[in-house]
Amino acid sequence: MSGFVIRGLDPAPFLGFYGQSDAALAERGVVRMRVDATPGFPCRVTLEDVAPGADVLLLNFEHLPVATPYRSRHAIFVREGADAPAVFEDVVPDVLARRLLSVRAFDAAGMMTDADVIDGMDLAPLIARMLADPAVAYLHAHNAKRGCFAARIDRR
Repeated sequence: MSGFVIRGLDPAPFLGFYGQSDAALAERGVVRMRVDATPGFPCRVTLEDVAPGADVLLLNFEHLPVATPYRSRHAIFVREGADAPAVFEDVVPDVLARRLLSVRAFDAAGMMTDADVIDGMDLAPLIARMLADPAVAYLHAHNAKRGCFAARIDRR
């Protein structure tokens, strides 16, 4: 296997929320929250736990926009002002390593081919095993306890 890459989400869909009033956000189904503990508020753009005192936006995001029964959306956090997606090559970011994860493998048609629940510290070997299957196009990691989408994992 040539390795893997874990990328944060492109911030472009979220930029219009930054700096909006709480009332304007509420009209769009978005909630601003002040981070009061860490870990606990993982930004899906920067792939890091946001520090206490900062603001995050809690919003619904379609993380699997496929025309299959697995099409999916769920709540995610985005640090207000996040402007560049994180990129981790052959490294598991702490935001994933410190959580219980559900990892799902998908083929190019968006159909699930495999899944497992693991401690995030064991993510790299699971990525290697799942991506060794040539039918797997990409992986999705979710926080197992709350079910939130955490990150997409691709071959490098």
